[in-house]
Amino acid sequence: MTKTTRDSRAGMGKRTRLVHAGRQPFENFGFVNTPIYRGSTVLSPDMESLYARKARFIYGTKGTPTTEALENAWSEIAGAAGTVLTPSGLSAITVAILSVVKSGDHVLVTDSAYRPTRNFCDSVMARLGIETTYYDPLVGTAIGELMRPNTRLVFVEAPGSQSFEMQDIPAIADVAHARGACVVMDNTWATPLFFPPHERGIDLAIEAGTKYLSGHSDLLLGMVSATEQYWPRLRETFDAFAMCAGAEDVFLGLRGLRTMELRLREAERQALALAAWLQTRHEVSRVLHPALPGDPGHSIWKRDFLGSSGLFSIILKPASRAAVGAMLDHLELLGLGYSWGGYESLVIPFDCSTYRTATEWNPEGPALRFSAGLEDIEDVKADLDRGFARLRAADA
Repeated sequence: MTKTTRDSRAGMGKRTRLVHAGRQPFENFGFVNTPIYRGSTVLSPDMESLYARKARFIYGTKGTPTTEALENAWSEIAGAAGTVLTPSGLSAITVAILSVVKSGDHVLVTDSAYRPTRNFCDSVMARLGIETTYYDPLVGTAIGELMRPNTRLVFVEAPGSQSFEMQDIPAIADVAHARGACVVMDNTWATPLFFPPHERGIDLAIEAGTKYLSGHSDLLLGMVSATEQYWPRLRETFDAFAMCAGAEDVFLGLRGLRTMELRLREAERQALALAAWLQTRHEVSRVLHPALPGDPGHSIWKRDFLGSSGLFSIILKPASRAAVGAMLDHLELLGLGYSWGGYESLVIPFDCSTYRTATEWNPEGPALRFSAGLEDIEDVKADLDRGFARLRAADA
């Protein structure tokens, strides 16, 4: 059997690359999956090798065959110069940001970002003397008006966390790069399969492997991939923190990688079917899903994205908190829980009004976020139909 390489796979399909990327079976006695390597100490054969650090691996925090396999595979899928693995999506965000900024710098962060990103900016970054300005996610090329001489980083996320605004990423990246700023993106919703970040102008792309890479709600993992320009800084920062992902979680990430495209496509299909059904419900005011025609961000999604995942939101017509509780508390199939991207369907209520600063969140009714799982969609609809009946009865 002739072994393929990253270059030889360049013209192959996504599924082929997902199956073969990062695998070196004949370095592992022919076993197709890279085994779990656990350890801290790595022995050198002699003193000169120890001093020169000539070995492929020198210490557990610097990497193992297991972590190298996923790093290489993810770099190939993302079109990156290199990737680091961290213990969670949030840790990936922090490593990415801190690899770029220093005290006295200014950063721009979309007002629709994942809330823990804001918490990090408002706490740790503020203590380090780094100022954050939040901006309207729909700013487009006008991002230049917000940039200062010391703006080092522009943080984007599309679609927006919970509220699902679509950002014009290429336009923002062009302006930011012209001013010498780094563009960092949380690309967890789409993954590189549906939004190739580095082709679209992103310097550092963040993914929560906890979501679709895992697919089974049983691991915490983060990835940051980088362009050639930013890869040395990212790797240096990562090594300084030694923020290592666990060996078992990396192994599960590698296993999930092989079927990620299949699961992502099914999540897309399930979510679109559920979203279309919810559009017909008289209890629902509107559905926030950029892949739906009529969504305010649909044209950008259609231009820049290759698909959509299983996550979207809805705005209910006016209803009391008690009525929403009656709807959600007795659901049988949809779980009430944070995170998403697993095999099970989830729903949470949310309210962005308490932390938005650059834009106003004032919907006409309560907001719910859904993560479509792999159940029979008619069963999920039936579960929600019973929930809507409870909502109506509670407010009758």
